[in-house]
This record gives sequence, structure tokens and C-alpha cells, in this order.
Amino acid sequence: MAVTHIAWLGKKTPFCGNVTYGLSTTEALRARGHQTSFIHFDNPKAPGSSTSLLANDPDVSLPYLVKSQVYTIPSPGAQRELRESLERLQPDLVHASLTLSPLDFRLPELCQQLGVPLVATFHPPFDAGLRNLTAGTQQLTYQLYAPALSKYDRVIVFSDLQAEVLARLGVREDRLAVIPNGVDTNQWSPSGQQTGAGVPPAVGSPLHEVRSRLGQERVFLYMGRVATEKNVEALLQSWRLVNMEGCRLVIVGEGPLRSTLQNSYEEGVLWWGYEADLATRIALLQCAEVFVLPSLVEGLSLALLEAMASGCACVATDAGADGEVLAGGAGIVMSTLGVTSQLRTLLPVLRDQPVLTRELGRQARERVLQRYTMSRNIDALEQLYGELMRRAPLAA
Repeated sequence: MAVTHIAWLGKKTPFCGNVTYGLSTTEALRARGHQTSFIHFDNPKAPGSSTSLLANDPDVSLPYLVKSQVYTIPSPGAQRELRESLERLQPDLVHASLTLSPLDFRLPELCQQLGVPLVATFHPPFDAGLRNLTAGTQQLTYQLYAPALSKYDRVIVFSDLQAEVLARLGVREDRLAVIPNGVDTNQWSPSGQQTGAGVPPAVGSPLHEVRSRLGQERVFLYMGRVATEKNVEALLQSWRLVNMEGCRLVIVGEGPLRSTLQNSYEEGVLWWGYEADLATRIALLQCAEVFVLPSLVEGLSLALLEAMASGCACVATDAGADGEVLAGGAGIVMSTLGVTSQLRTLLPVLRDQPVLTRELGRQARERVLQRYTMSRNIDALEQLYGELMRRAPLAA
């Protein structure tokens, strides 16, 4: 398609899947020659500080009152600043990676007034089966957003299942576009692909440093938020109940439950904490033999796709689209009900069957190469953008 100027409205902090999605997608769009202006919530530092985030930010910062991994409350003047920014930037299209903010509901009218096509990516996790309290809470988010989503020109979701949930809630099917997440499979790859099979990593490299810290035990890894919906405690409980001699559980991430769970489950667990360095996160997955995602609700986990691309044997619940990603032999799928008991059965099998874990890792990477590459994702985005710009925005 022709070079396009895209105003991307999303998050840069705090770190979460939405942040990863926005930064990686805009980077890939720029690599194809498109111009992107990143509009996000950020505040200047206190008066008298040496730097101002607003002054140094090459894109556009909107002021906010509260910002978390889950939701954002903008400052009273944020809507006006957003409108002025769009009038100044004059983009060909606006793409909002929805931040669960009041501005999400005002964007359709604003873009319609400016005559600019508007695309949303709707991230909130879900469990279509409504099998637990957390899933019920997320369903309320979907119900709240459904009327507003019908006013967007297109709403991108990550799976057919997610599209069905929104369609049942009244979002018109002609507004929905299923475009799964994608990952850079050159960046996220098994360690042997980068160093050569049997070749040790260079001394001082991130892979060498991570392997040195982890030791010689086989690594079972969780990477993500340590929060209620991620159900990390089920993994910790099952690990405590099973003799996993020769294996080590590594928890990478931060969240509201980190300190409580760490105090309760210290023995035999390496609490790595939040890892900001991309090369180190890649190395952690390259060192892991098994990746476990015990979530109660999900969208389409980027961490899961990154683990699959890295050649990990993956075990995840069927929350959101994760079960769909692993179905048919690309991994092991659990129900969101009774995760602890299921892991108590699965962990010894994975411990005793390294041949199985290697085959699952191979199948996982093959699945990503077939369906979930960044290149496929950007191809689909470019096609969608092109369709919208060839005609006027849809009437609300």
C-alpha cells in the first residue's frame, strides 16, 4: 500500500501487553516506510526538574491523573489536547490500541468530526465460558465497551472466539476484523538458531549471563504480571506438591501479588522480578524448557507467542485465544477450572519426558511461523488500512 501517516494512540508505560503491542507494531510499520505519530499518556516532571517528558518526547504526550497496567484516567484537558494534536498532525488514519480510558468512548465522534478513519485494537482478556469470577468481571468490560466499539470504523480482535463474544454483545460483524498478534521470529528464536547447535554462547552475552544465573537445572518459566487474573498461585501450589528434582521454577514479572506469593513460596523458586532488558527476556525464554501460563482470563498472550517462537514447550489454559493458539499439538491446553490439579498431573510428565518437551517446543515454533509472525500481522494491518482509506468512514 502507499505510505501512510498513522496516528497511534496507545501506552508506553507501565509495561504490559498493550505497551509491547503498540511499540512493536509501530516499529514494524515504520520499517515498511509508514509514518507513525505515537500519542500516549505521560506527564511532565515536577517544575524545576532537569528534564520534561513532554519536551523530550518525539511524539505526543497527553496528561493523566491515574495510569496503571489496566486503566488510565486522563486529566481534564487531555481530550482538548488530543483534538489539537490530531488537527496539527493531520494523519491519514487513527489507530487506537485501547487503553481502557474515558477517551476511548469519545474517539469515534472526534475522528468523525475530523473526517479521519478510526481503527481500534481491543485487548481486554476474557474467558468466553464465564467459568470464574475474574472472567465475569472482564465480561462486564466487554458489555460496557460494546456500544462504543460499534462506532469505530474497524475493531481488531485477536481471535474468532473474541469476535463471537463481541458479536453476541451487539457489535456489528462488519466492524470486526480478526488479526492475531504477531512476533518477530528472527528476534524470538531458539538459542541454537542464533549461536549454532552445540555452540556455547559468547562470554558476557545476555544468554551466557542468564544461563550462569539459572545454573544447570532444567528451567520451567512463567513470564508476565503477578496478579490475580494470571493465576500464578496455582502454578506455585502445584510445584510445591510435586517433586521436581533437577528442575527449577523461574517467575519473571512484577505485580500486586508478588510480595505475598514470594513470602509464601520462596523455596525452590527463583523470583527474577521485572526484566526491562529485551535481550535478557529473550535469553530467559531461550534457557527455558517449559513455559507455563495458568491464566484465568487472557486476550492473546504475547508472552506465550514469544515463548513458542523461542522453542519452549508451552502449557496454557484455554482462556481467551491461548487455547486456540496451542490446539492441534502446538502445546498443552488446560481448562481454567482446576489448574492446580491439572498441573500436578502434567508437571511430572514434563519432568520425566524431555523428548516430549523438545517435540512440543519444535511444534510451538512451527505454529508461530505458520500463523503468528509479525510480517503476517503487518500485512493484514496494511490491507485493513488501505480498505478504510479508499472510502469514507462508516456512519455511526
